[in-house]
Amino acid sequence: MQPATSTIERWHPSTVALVPMVLALITAVFAVLGFVVWSTSNIDQRAAERQTIMISHVIESRLSRIVRETASVAINDEALRKTSAAFDSNWIDTNVGEWLHRYFRHDQTVLLTAQGTPAYAMVDGSAVEISTIRSMLAVLEPLITQARALRPGQRPPPALLAAPPGHEGQAATMPPRPPPPAVTDFAIIDGKPAIVAALPVVGEREDLRPQPGTEPIILAIQFLDERAASQINREYLFDDGRFTLVESGNPNRLVYPILSAGGRFVAFFEWNRDRPGFVMLWQTGPLLFGAFFLAGILIFLLLGQLRRSSAAVENARRLSLHQASHDALTGLDNRMSFDAKLAEVIADKHNAKAHLTLFMLDLDRFKQVNDTLGHQAGDELICAVGERLRAIFGTATMIARLGGDEFAALAIAHDKPVDVMDVSARIIESIGRPFSLNRFKAHVGVSIGIVMARGRDAEPTELVRRADIALYEAKAGGRNRAAVYEEQMNELLQLQHTIEAELREALCRDDQLSVVFQPLIDQVSRKVIGAEALARWYHPKFGQISPARFIPVAESTGLIETLGEFVLRRACSLGATVPGRTIAVNISPTQLRNPLFSHQVFDILHETGMRPLDLELEITESILLDDEHISSQNLRTFRAAGIHIALDDFGTGYSSLSYLKRYPVDRIKIDRSFVSQLADGHVSVAITEAIVTLAHAMDLQVTAEGVETEEQAGILGRLGCNTLQGFLFSGGGVADRITEIFAAPENAMLSRQHRRAAMRASAAARAQPDQSG
Repeated sequence: MQPATSTIERWHPSTVALVPMVLALITAVFAVLGFVVWSTSNIDQRAAERQTIMISHVIESRLSRIVRETASVAINDEALRKTSAAFDSNWIDTNVGEWLHRYFRHDQTVLLTAQGTPAYAMVDGSAVEISTIRSMLAVLEPLITQARALRPGQRPPPALLAAPPGHEGQAATMPPRPPPPAVTDFAIIDGKPAIVAALPVVGEREDLRPQPGTEPIILAIQFLDERAASQINREYLFDDGRFTLVESGNPNRLVYPILSAGGRFVAFFEWNRDRPGFVMLWQTGPLLFGAFFLAGILIFLLLGQLRRSSAAVENARRLSLHQASHDALTGLDNRMSFDAKLAEVIADKHNAKAHLTLFMLDLDRFKQVNDTLGHQAGDELICAVGERLRAIFGTATMIARLGGDEFAALAIAHDKPVDVMDVSARIIESIGRPFSLNRFKAHVGVSIGIVMARGRDAEPTELVRRADIALYEAKAGGRNRAAVYEEQMNELLQLQHTIEAELREALCRDDQLSVVFQPLIDQVSRKVIGAEALARWYHPKFGQISPARFIPVAESTGLIETLGEFVLRRACSLGATVPGRTIAVNISPTQLRNPLFSHQVFDILHETGMRPLDLELEITESILLDDEHISSQNLRTFRAAGIHIALDDFGTGYSSLSYLKRYPVDRIKIDRSFVSQLADGHVSVAITEAIVTLAHAMDLQVTAEGVETEEQAGILGRLGCNTLQGFLFSGGGVADRITEIFAAPENAMLSRQHRRAAMRASAAARAQPDQSG
C-alpha cells in the first residue's frame, strides 16, 4: 500500500498545475466543435429534405411513365381490333405482352375482355395460363372497376416514349391523340410491391371506339424490385437505394413510404442519406483537430499515462479478485468463494443464534441437454438457471455454482427458520419451466438437498456433507424433489457404502451369490411351463441380504452389469438342459443401454447351448421411458432372434399404450401390488381385468406375479390371465430342484406336498418382506 500512496503524492502537484490548462482547452474545443456539429447537421438535414422531395417526384413520374408506355398499345386501332372482334392471341402476345416487356420492362401484362374475363397474361415476357394470375386479379378488382368507368379525354396526350408496334421511328410525327384514360396505383402483388396501371383499349379513331364501359382492359405491372431500384439509383444518383417492406432502422438511411391511393402502406424506398455536412467535417476535421491536438498533446499524454496506469492496476486487481471468487459462466460465487463465505458466516458472532439453511441443488437430465443440443446450449441453460435462482432467493441469499450443474444457496434468518418446503417448491416449479435455447426448448428438473442448523452449532464441512447426503436421498427418491437431512439418512448412506463394498467382494467370489428359480404356472392346466431366475445373496456375516437392498446399489454403482451377466449365465445353463421351458431373466436399463449387451446375450446362449426361443427377458417401464436408441435397437435385435420380451411390474409406472405399440413386447406381468388385493368386489379386480383385456386386445400374454391364495388364482383364471407365479405354487428353488419339477411324472404339475411347502415359505416371506425376491 505504501508505494501506491507515494505515487499519488508524486503526481499531485503536476495534476493541479495541468487541470486549469486542460479545462480551458476542453472549453475551447467544445465551443468550436459545437458550432461545427450544428452547421454540419443543418446542412445534412437540408440535403435529406431535398432527396425526399426528389424521390417523391421520381415515384410519381414512374406512375406517369407506365401510363405512357402502356398507351403505346392501348391507343391503337390494330390493338383494338385484335383484342375485340378479331381476337388474335398470337398478335397480342407479340405486340402487347412481348412489346411491353422488351421495350419497357413491364413484368406482367394482363388483357381483360369486354366482359371482364382474363383472355391473356404475360409474366416476365412469356405467356402463362390464366389460372396463375386469378389471385392477382382479385387484388386488383377495384382498380379494374375504376378503369372501366373511365372516358377518353379531349386534350392531346404527352409525347410517348416509343412508337406503337409497326410504327417505329414515327413517335415524334404522330398526330395528337386524346389523353389516355388510365388508373394507376401502388399495390402488393404476390408479396412484392408494384406499380399497376389499368388502361381501356380505345384505339385512335373515334368511329372505331367501343361503347364506354365495354372496352378491353390492359393491366400493366412493374414490380418495385431490385431492378427498379437500380434504375432509380443510376438515373437520380441515389446511394444503395432499394425497395423494402420492412424498415431497416438504420439511422444512416432515409426512408420514403409509398402508399396506395387508398392510403394503405405498400413499400418503403430506403437509401443511404447524402451527408455533405458530414463529408465537409470529415475533410476539414483533421486540420481543425490537429491544432488542438498539437496544443494539448503533452498534457493529455501525461494525464493519459497517469490515468491508464492507475486504472490498469485497479482493473487488474478487481479482475483477479473477481475471477478467483466467481464462476466465469454465471457470475455467481464459485466453490472456493462459497466455502470461504460459509466459514465466514458461521464464524461471525452476530450469526450465533441465526437459522442457517443450506440448499444443495443438482439439475436432472442436464446431461441429455448437453449431449443433444451441445455444450453451448448447456452453458446457456446453466446461465438461465442461475438467473432463475437469483429471482427466487434475491440478493440477501448467497448463491454459488459449485461446478457442472450443481448449485448451492445459503439462507440466513435471524427471526424464524426459512420455510424450506415453500422455497423448494418454488425452485422446482421455476426450474421445471421450459428453457428457450436458441431454436429449441429444453426441459430439466432439479433435485434439492436441504440441511438446517443454528449458527453456533454449525460446522462448514459437516454442513456441506449433510446437504450432499440429503441431495443423494432426493435423487434416490425419484429426482425433481427436495429432501431435508435427517440423521437416519447418514446411517442409510453408510449402509449403502457397506453393501457396495461387500457386493464387489461377493462378485469376485463364488460362494455367496446364487440364482434360484421360481416356477411359472399355466393358469388353465396348472402345469409348470417355465421359471424366473432370481438373484440371491447370502453373506457369511450379515446372513441373507434382500434383493431390495443390493439390486438398487448394484444399479447406482454400475455393478448391475456384472451381476446381470452372472444371473443370465446361470439361467441359460439351466435353460439348455430343459428345452421347451421358458426361462425368464430380469435385465436392467443399464444393461440394455450397453451397445454390446446383445452380443453378450448371444455369446452366452451359444456357450451354454440354450435356444433363444426359450429365453424371456423382463424389462421395466423405465426402460421404455428412456427412449434410448441403443435400448430400442437391442430389444428389436432380441425379438428378431426369437427371444421373448416381457414388461415387468405393469401398472405401477406410466403404463402408456404408446410404449406398448412402439416397442416389441410379448408379455406383460401384473404387479403383485394388484394381485395381493384381489377379492370379490375390490377395485383391484376391475383394474386387473382392464389390464388383461388390454393385453389380449394387443395380442400379448399376461402373467400375474405374487399369487398366494386359491381365491386370487381363481379370480385371475376367470379374468383370463395366462400364467401365474407366486408362493401358492412355489417359492424360488435351486436349479436341481426346478429340474426335478420339470421332469415330474405328473407332467410338471406341482405336487400337493410341494405346494404346502410353498405356502409355508409364503408365510415366512410375509413375516420378512424385504427378503422376498
